[in-house]
Amino acid sequence: MRRAVQSTSRREWRNTLRGWLYVSPFMAIFLLFTAIPAAIAFVYSFTDMGLADIRRPLEVSFTFLDTFRKVLTNVAFLKSLGTTAIFVVIGVPLTMVLGLALALALNSGITRLKALYRSAFYLPVITNVVAAAVIWQYAFTLGGPVNTLLAQLGLAGPNWLGDPNLAIGTVIMLTTWRNVGTCMVLFLAGLQAIPPDVYEASALDGASRWQRFTNITLPLLKPATLLVSVLMTVSYMNIFDEPYLLTKGGPVGSTRSVALWVYEQFGHGNIAMAMAGSYVMLAIVAILGVVQLRMLRAAQ
Repeated sequence: MRRAVQSTSRREWRNTLRGWLYVSPFMAIFLLFTAIPAAIAFVYSFTDMGLADIRRPLEVSFTFLDTFRKVLTNVAFLKSLGTTAIFVVIGVPLTMVLGLALALALNSGITRLKALYRSAFYLPVITNVVAAAVIWQYAFTLGGPVNTLLAQLGLAGPNWLGDPNLAIGTVIMLTTWRNVGTCMVLFLAGLQAIPPDVYEASALDGASRWQRFTNITLPLLKPATLLVSVLMTVSYMNIFDEPYLLTKGGPVGSTRSVALWVYEQFGHGNIAMAMAGSYVMLAIVAILGVVQLRMLRAAQ
């Protein structure tokens, strides 16, 4: 009996060791490039570290919460926080609605060449963001194809990238175009997981398409909706590529996101403020994630 127990214990120990060996490459990469740098950044966010202190990081002075106070009272940071909020409030619902509409069309509305349409709608997700931004920048210049088309229709084309009120909308359009394919795929997976018998039974009971959509589809899509909502919120909160490549945060800072502000602080040598700003954004993203989870769970 004792030998059997010892043999089982050794087998479990070997399985555990084998499991840790399998995940050790990921753990090493995660610790080296994510966990350790994040911990170091958190420590130095409580200091006055600047560009000149990079060569002597142990000689910096601790300011504790003073760096966070400077960040939270910085006018440019607060403006970038408001701009990021606009990205989230407009971009997330728009991307989710379009993604759901495309998923519904691919699931039941389109009967031919579904694979082709699915690939075409998902193509922007895997398109190089630099190439996409260059194309959009050319398309929305004053003499670009978009304004040329508007001129042919008798309409005066606006300054899409030079007007502060229009530039943020142009960035949102590019970001939505790039993210809608992800929403579509996730919603499509959720739709295909719904049993067809449920729709057949409701159709026999006389339920209309709208009633089936509101009373069956949407409630059963809550897990997918939760996932898409969290992913898109995090994506738009951390938006950087699109405003940086399309407008460089301009004009007059109208498209500068928090991530772009942090990047600029690093460029200006304000290392501690950049790290503190990153953790302020991390805290906001975490709070929003918890709120979304609780709201959707309460709705179930």
